[in-house]
This record gives sequence, C-alpha cells and structure tokens, in this order.
Amino acid sequence: MHHIEPNIWAMIVAAIVKFVIGMIWYAPPVFGATWMSLTQCTPEKFKKAMPKIFAGDLAGNLVMAFILAHFVRWLGATSALEGASVGFHCWLGFVAAVTFTFMLYEQRPFKLFLINNGFQLISLMAMGAILAVWV
Repeated sequence: MHHIEPNIWAMIVAAIVKFVIGMIWYAPPVFGATWMSLTQCTPEKFKKAMPKIFAGDLAGNLVMAFILAHFVRWLGATSALEGASVGFHCWLGFVAAVTFTFMLYEQRPFKLFLINNGFQLISLMAMGAILAVWV
C-alpha cells in the first residue's frame, strides 16, 4: 500500500461542514425538539455541557475526515458523486450497522435511530464529496 497524504485544509473544511450540518439538523425547528424528547435531554442540561460537547464533536469530526480522506483516496474517488458514494458506503457499513445494533440492545426508539443516522448519512456524503474534489 502506498502512502497517501490527504489535504489538511480539505479535512478541516469537511469537519466544519459536518459540524454546521449538525447545528442545522439538531436545531429545534428541524429535529432538535424531537431528539431532545427522545433522549430526555433538556435545553439547560445541553447548554451546560455545550463547550465540552462542541470540542469533542469537532475533534471527532477531524478524525472522521482524516480516515474518510484515506478511503476516498484509496478508492480513487475524484468527483463529488464518487466521494459521496464512499461516504454512503462508510455510513452503511460502519455507522448504520453499528448504531442499529446499539438501538436494538439499548431498546431505543427507531425514530431516534433515523434522526441520528440521517444526520450521519448526510454528513458523511457531504464530507466524502468535499474530500474527493479537493485534491
């Protein structure tokens, strides 16, 4: 296997894009109110933990972008559609499969699975598209 050096700026932008998608996705008018109800999280509890949550989220997004960039390059994706396809397949095989099992074991509502996985699907596809076109 040959060494591939991904573009650091592409990874940073992809990580930020995922963060922004999350801010929109989990906003109260979109899925935030439903998500809070299903997770029994209150706005007060969330606001108190926000600095730690956002720092951890951004760090996780950077790790995800780094690994996804390698998948995109290893698979030779060079267009937005190809990158989105890599993101889709990573979501299906690694995110959806694992979180579906967690949902079953934890006996969480399927609606929560759909909200969280919809976000991850859109995010991974957007990140894959960015990483594929930004050489």
